[in-house]
Amino acid sequence: MAQDEVQRTDREALMAQFTRPEQTFPTLTQVEIERLRQFGELRRYKDGELLFETGKQGPGMFVVLAGYVAITQRDGLGHVTPVIDQGPGQFLAELGQLSGRPALVDGRAEGDVEVLLVPPDRLRALLVAEAELGERIMRALILRRVNLIQGGIGGPVLIGPSNSAGVVRLQGFLTRNGQPHHLLDPNSEHDAAELIARYSPKPEDWPLVVTAGGTVLRNPSETELGRAIGMIGGAKDNRIYDVAIVGCGPAGLATAVYAASEGLSVAVLDTRAFGGQAGASARIENYLGFPTGISGQALAGRAFTQAQKFGADIMIPMSVRSLDCSRANGTFALALDCGDTLRSRAVVVASGARYRRPDIANLDKFEGRGVWYWASPVEARLCAGEEVALVGAGNSAGQAAVFLSGHAKKVLMIIRGGGLGASMSRYLIERIEATPNIELMFNTEITALEGDEASLLRRIRWKSRLSDDEDSADIRNLFLFVGADPATSWLDGCGVTLDRGGFVVTGAQSEQNQGKLVAPLETSVPGVYAVGDVRSGSVKRVGGAIGEGAQVVASLHGYLGDAAKPAL
Repeated sequence: MAQDEVQRTDREALMAQFTRPEQTFPTLTQVEIERLRQFGELRRYKDGELLFETGKQGPGMFVVLAGYVAITQRDGLGHVTPVIDQGPGQFLAELGQLSGRPALVDGRAEGDVEVLLVPPDRLRALLVAEAELGERIMRALILRRVNLIQGGIGGPVLIGPSNSAGVVRLQGFLTRNGQPHHLLDPNSEHDAAELIARYSPKPEDWPLVVTAGGTVLRNPSETELGRAIGMIGGAKDNRIYDVAIVGCGPAGLATAVYAASEGLSVAVLDTRAFGGQAGASARIENYLGFPTGISGQALAGRAFTQAQKFGADIMIPMSVRSLDCSRANGTFALALDCGDTLRSRAVVVASGARYRRPDIANLDKFEGRGVWYWASPVEARLCAGEEVALVGAGNSAGQAAVFLSGHAKKVLMIIRGGGLGASMSRYLIERIEATPNIELMFNTEITALEGDEASLLRRIRWKSRLSDDEDSADIRNLFLFVGADPATSWLDGCGVTLDRGGFVVTGAQSEQNQGKLVAPLETSVPGVYAVGDVRSGSVKRVGGAIGEGAQVVASLHGYLGDAAKPAL
């Protein structure tokens, strides 16, 4: 068989491993390539040269004009695995190139190669200007990231027992941020055993995390891991943004998409992951336009990609310590946990709420070791074939119970009140009632948690609120969905008025705004707005949060326009 036929067979075999390969790796026509030339510049590479390298900032999208490029995965353990070969008419990029993030794979020239390089800013311009072609390219970028995640291609290697608290924490963090990674169990993986022998980790060191460059981290924080794999950017060149959005849930993402698409420079910051609490919802069935339902992760992921498409700078994980509203030099100053300061002309508070912790003794001892505040596939894996307990009576609790019932032997749903009708959508109540392995326990509350020497949850105790009856069960996984408290501590001292519950007061409700004509989402500080769950009086629904995120952009335009007018 001729060499070119062998290469073609190998490429076809590699292509077959991907979902929807024709859409994932489309071939552009010569006419389409000509339309792309205005967005890029010609580059040539010799045989063996790297076009892009794992862990280093990606230069943008490459359109292959001549020759072939081999895409390979290289992890920190020294393994190199073929991913795909791409040739004339195909383009090399994935979602990370919308914002110039580090490459997840290597791209090496096979023979002499000629390409058209489209840098990230021009790639975003291309996607907007060339609607039909941009749609095909965007679909391919999304599918490539999905395939990388599903195949565990690229990203860090986590080494540790799959049920350890650190593994579950970091897997959840990476999964919710759409970051490829894979897990090696030291009990069955030779490479993992060798690394463990070298580093001799203690139980509190799990997991060891190996980055693509070979750096080994011991049970890092989310921020440490984010920095190590290049997730976290920062304010670029001390630029001043038109608007800084604090919070990357549905409200913050909606604000980012609409503001960026209308030409405002946008920075979005979140301490953990895009999607907020909604991102942890297993299935949302009452959101307009999705009659078969959509997971919170999928809905948030689409909005996250949209925001990047229009040029929003998204910084995750990045916490805001405080807000300075003195407006020195006409800007607000946000102090970041990394020590930097981000400046913007306006601020949108979309920080949502933090999960509420019920008053149970030793609760913090078991958090991440059997007590969970969300139910994703990572936690569901730990519940296979076991009885689990879930506390809560809202929509989030109902969605989680239905999701977990597909993995657990039985779901005990512990409800403090006497029913679900006042706090849960009717379709969820009917779904729960029709699920045989969900048991409803009304007028009941948990009284105690018990564990073992490793601080792993092993048993829970509860009692009836209507009698002195007490009971217990061997439960190793407890899910808490008992409401949330507003995440507003970072606003202390900046003059933004909060209500008695700590939620942000907006519009005419604020004493400072009474008698004034102010925008309904503006706080007591001009130029600072609040949207979504963090806002006092909001409806606490995904649809409402998205609506407010879109609505506030009109107010931003008005405020920024007035601020730009010269004084008379």
